[in-house]
Amino acid sequence: MKIRKYGAIDIGSNAVRLLVSNVVDYKGQVFFQKNALVRVPIRLGQDAFTKGEISKKNIRRIIKSMKAFRLLMKVHGVEDYLAFATSALRGAKNCSQVVERVSNKSKIQIEIIDGKKEAKIISNTNVFENIDIEKTFLYIDVGGGSTEISILKGGKRLNSNSFKIGTVRLLNKGFDQRIWNQLEIWVKKHTKIYSKIYLLGTGGNINKLHKISNVKDNRPITFLTLNLIYNKLNELTYEERIIDLGLNPDRSDVIIPATKLFLKIFEWSGEKVIYVPKVGLSDGMIRELYKNKN
Repeated sequence: MKIRKYGAIDIGSNAVRLLVSNVVDYKGQVFFQKNALVRVPIRLGQDAFTKGEISKKNIRRIIKSMKAFRLLMKVHGVEDYLAFATSALRGAKNCSQVVERVSNKSKIQIEIIDGKKEAKIISNTNVFENIDIEKTFLYIDVGGGSTEISILKGGKRLNSNSFKIGTVRLLNKGFDQRIWNQLEIWVKKHTKIYSKIYLLGTGGNINKLHKISNVKDNRPITFLTLNLIYNKLNELTYEERIIDLGLNPDRSDVIIPATKLFLKIFEWSGEKVIYVPKVGLSDGMIRELYKNKN
């Protein structure tokens, strides 16, 4: 048995995350096991989508987070890592300066990835655990700054796209209505050619919605259940969503536009249930790192 530890740093629009995973090679099989996950609520999208650049305050917070992540990876014995930044940082005017400052201060090398690479890495995760791999899926990952969407069939990605519609953008009205229309057209075009297609959703918001629904881990959420949750969320104040539903403060506001987006995709696709495998970009990054080293 050979065990390696890899790290994945995901610098998103609503938070930055460090995932440490064990990669276990045993009798010709490879197993990926989550070891530790740290999430820091730094809303870079608030800067990027309203001001066009990352503020000095948030640059300092990123540097502190990256220094902490580097130390955590060291004590965990992490062999190698990837650090990817997505929609908020890639759209900021001072993106290059932020990456350079972080590198100089923390020694963490950040790679800015485009939406298509993000969609590819996300769809390479183990989304089919406890789900029939032979089915055709519309795979949706809703982030703070963008939504990555793919068609998966037989475990393979047939098509994918990235749209600049995310929860922080929706919250701050920092999106173009034309992109919303493009997303609708894409979903309708790529789902109507299949007699049956299933929905798969990933990201912090759909994970939290699945938890709120009280549905068992491997069971999907129905459109009806999600619509009831959406109505309940809108009835509660920001503070009540934190107290009554146990939401983090940085989740309590973005969960409403996220739910609305998933409901729209239900409507456009004509489907009635969505599976929630609880994986994301950082899981795909671990697999990407392993693949590149083997």
